[in-house]
Amino acid sequence: MLISNVISHYLTFIPVSLIQVALGLVMALFWEIEIPLDTDWFLLLFIAPLLFNDGRRFPKRELWKLRGPIFANSILLVFLTTIVGGYLIYLLIPRMSLPVSFALAAILSPTDPVAVQSISKRVKLPDRILHLVSGESLINDASGLIAFKYAVAATVTGVFSFGQALGDFVYISLVGLIAGFILMTIIEFLRDVLRRQGINDVVFNTVLQIMAPFVVYVITESVFHASGVIAVVTAGAVSHAQGNRLIEDLPELRLVTEKTWNIIVYLLNGIVFLILGDELPIATTHIIHDAQFNTLQAVAYAFGAWVILLVIRVIWIYVYQVVIKTEHASFRVALLAGLSGVRGAVTMAGVLSLPLVTASGQAFPQRSLALFVAAGVIIISLVAAVITLPLVAPDNPTPLKTRASISDDDDETDDEEVSVADEPETVHRLSEAEARIYIMRLAINAIEEHRHLENQRAAYDLILDYQFIIRRLEMRVRDDEDMQRVMQDEVTLREVALAGEISALKRLLEHQQISHHAYQTAMKQVERTRQRFNQTTDHAIVAAARNWGIWLRHLKNIIVRTIKRQSGQMVENEWQLIDRESAKAAIKALSKYLARDDVDPQQIDRQAIYHLVVFYRNRVERARENQRVPREQYLIQLNRLRVMALGAERAGIQTLLEAGNITWQMAGRLRQYINYSENVLMMTTEE
Repeated sequence: MLISNVISHYLTFIPVSLIQVALGLVMALFWEIEIPLDTDWFLLLFIAPLLFNDGRRFPKRELWKLRGPIFANSILLVFLTTIVGGYLIYLLIPRMSLPVSFALAAILSPTDPVAVQSISKRVKLPDRILHLVSGESLINDASGLIAFKYAVAATVTGVFSFGQALGDFVYISLVGLIAGFILMTIIEFLRDVLRRQGINDVVFNTVLQIMAPFVVYVITESVFHASGVIAVVTAGAVSHAQGNRLIEDLPELRLVTEKTWNIIVYLLNGIVFLILGDELPIATTHIIHDAQFNTLQAVAYAFGAWVILLVIRVIWIYVYQVVIKTEHASFRVALLAGLSGVRGAVTMAGVLSLPLVTASGQAFPQRSLALFVAAGVIIISLVAAVITLPLVAPDNPTPLKTRASISDDDDETDDEEVSVADEPETVHRLSEAEARIYIMRLAINAIEEHRHLENQRAAYDLILDYQFIIRRLEMRVRDDEDMQRVMQDEVTLREVALAGEISALKRLLEHQQISHHAYQTAMKQVERTRQRFNQTTDHAIVAAARNWGIWLRHLKNIIVRTIKRQSGQMVENEWQLIDRESAKAAIKALSKYLARDDVDPQQIDRQAIYHLVVFYRNRVERARENQRVPREQYLIQLNRLRVMALGAERAGIQTLLEAGNITWQMAGRLRQYINYSENVLMMTTEE
């Protein structure tokens, strides 16, 4: 594998996957190395971590908009390819049985996501088509492997019942989805509890996440007898949703985890392609000595199978363009999207797991030919992409990448402005937590200074994340009595703000601006918020459980709102109005409360005030339809503000060091924290 990447450095026009196949072939021919494969172990060791990583990298915002077409491509297109493509392959290769043809077509349907994105971006496909083919490539692995499993089972047992297969498919898919969600939620919950207990060791937490796909896969397959493939994809998506914060509390952990996953995926994919090259002589030898076929005929079969799959994919994409009617249907776009369907590691991993014998003890029919055709389609799809790319994108010299490649990879409300960065005492030595609080307040000040009408949502998102980390650090540096007073201040201010929200909801209902159902739902949310903040216990497990309960209820509300919007029962503008007006009313209620004669603002924790104001400003910005900016522009604004914030943090460390508030060793650790944060920022920008 190391040699393959050295060669790839000089032969940039050849994908590293092809080089690895060639080296695997050399390894087999000169050293006669054979690698015995067990189906269950192969799926566990290769498929589970690869698909979990795909789920982790799922770009949910862009792909959620195209969830319908993506699931159609990743499920319907897979089964269409399995049935139609399988039958056409059966007609092309009469001596190959129909179940084996179906199995071959099923395992050839998944596409390599990195190769798809590499090709699609280079040839500048329309964004909608780019997101479509990228999204399907992340999900079709699971559906393709399930279809492959049933076709292989029919071949091995000689029995196939469509009704039973359909029922089993629904069961293993649904239970696999639920199992993956629940198991990964438990793992993330456990990690959250351990972190609250102070178990923040980077290596421990990295290993805990790396073992997740193996645990999820084994439990789902062994205990629930459901699809471990769907379970690990779901688990990866859950992990991504939970770890998708703007400001990382432990940037070193994310940095190490991401780089470790890059190494694992790089190794697993490389090994699979080396095994493909190693297995080629076995398949070729069997084909050469087979009296029914000759080598050229087998190569023709592989090319014919690739053409069948390409035609099905091109027709599907073209029909999709015609159906959506959002742009002029282009056969060229459909052809490019079809050529982007490069087959990769999952296809090879699946076909190599074909059993050697059937239930009757006889040899699996045409196993060698199926292996040869699958390997041929992978190589042909890669070669076709290499040849066509210079023709369609001559000005872009970027090489084709696969998963085996190395991955470096305005609110007018009047309210009190609160200064959050007070100068530290020059004679006082700060703890590391106190120093982090100070530099993060400087970061918030820098964001506030550069906040304007166009970037307010990004600014408040960042400030809110900083505030959450500051509150967690304050829990460690304040004594129990002081912390109790702060929490009481927060509860009091929350009650004032919630009273303002309730008054706004009543006013909206009285003026018939919202429906009675929306009013009741919003009031229930306010009541749940009040109950949550009236709980004063700080036990780690209870706090973590409460946070996860909030997250699960939030997920449920998203699902319910999505269903209701699609059925016409709820209008999104109504909820935007509720969020916007209730947040503004809460800010006004806080301003009036602080202006009362019987209230001394100096006796109230200033961070509590500022945190609430930012929280509600953030809600206002998220609910302002006319102020929304495109996702790309939002990310640009976000990254610019993060760079400014990190610069302020770095300057703050120097100020503390020169004033004698921190030691050189602590300054080094704080700077390392910022370096990790900058690395995470660069990784996010590249993604």
